[in-house]
Amino acid sequence: MPVTITAGITFSGGGITTSFAPPSGATASWYASSYGSTITRITYATDTATSTNRGLLSFTQQNAAAGTGTLTDGWFGGGYQAPIGTNISLVNRITFATDTATASLRGPLSMPRRQVTATSDTTTYGWFGGGYGSMPGPRSTVDRITYATDTATASGRGPLERSAYFLAGTGTTTDGWYCGGRNNIVPVNYSTVSRITYATDTATATARGSLTATAQGSAATGDGTTYGWVTIGAGTSTVNRITYATDTATASIRGPMTGTVYGSAGTGNSTFGYFIAVGGSTTVSRITFATDTNTSTDVGPTSSTSFAGGGVSGIQ
Repeated sequence: MPVTITAGITFSGGGITTSFAPPSGATASWYASSYGSTITRITYATDTATSTNRGLLSFTQQNAAAGTGTLTDGWFGGGYQAPIGTNISLVNRITFATDTATASLRGPLSMPRRQVTATSDTTTYGWFGGGYGSMPGPRSTVDRITYATDTATASGRGPLERSAYFLAGTGTTTDGWYCGGRNNIVPVNYSTVSRITYATDTATATARGSLTATAQGSAATGDGTTYGWVTIGAGTSTVNRITYATDTATASIRGPMTGTVYGSAGTGNSTFGYFIAVGGSTTVSRITFATDTNTSTDVGPTSSTSFAGGGVSGIQ
């Protein structure tokens, strides 16, 4: 029978030692549906198959939450309770190795918010920025959760330079970029890209370059080192690419999505980006970073229709 080993194994004896290293990058994505508490998983090696349902969030109907995490665990924070529509501050944690279990409730964000965005340094901390809270609504708040002590309330850090919800987030191990967003009080949709430097995260985020158009309901992913890809959202198929090292420049247009996009979640690894539940449907689209001027490829669908949920990548 076939055997799959993901955590690494060593055989030794007779003076010979053979080691098999664990994967160094993400092999799957987990997505928290916005129309229920179900978590679905896409396995990259078999991504033309329909995603599989895994465990549940601990809180039913934790809609419009943001996802972030490490290679071993994922945290889903914020959102609102449907059908009441009450904003929540809850944070749920899933462990990828035991992903059929119900997620465990961890310490909350500092305030209830939905349509929040999150980035991670992939090892120690996760940052949740923006979102829609109680009136006047749009927030610039940034909270940081410490993975090792995740039962504590998230700590407030420096704010974004604008109040907005429905932003897209991408980043590296040192910085996080928050893109676009909407402020319904002004009202305005933003094209701004702002950057948080994790080492100095008590400072206000700095505005960098812009997207090629204003964007809300966008999603983002990145290769972890060089580029970030952002869907413009709000009914378009446009994809922008940010070059992290020259982030004061306007993002460049890359190949489009296969259809219009709104309210999707972005995940991926160093090779591919996945945009999950595109436009409130069951579609999953994949961008190949090395050929990103091509139209994205539709792969296997999600197991249920979703909109505005959160996604996170890790090792299956």
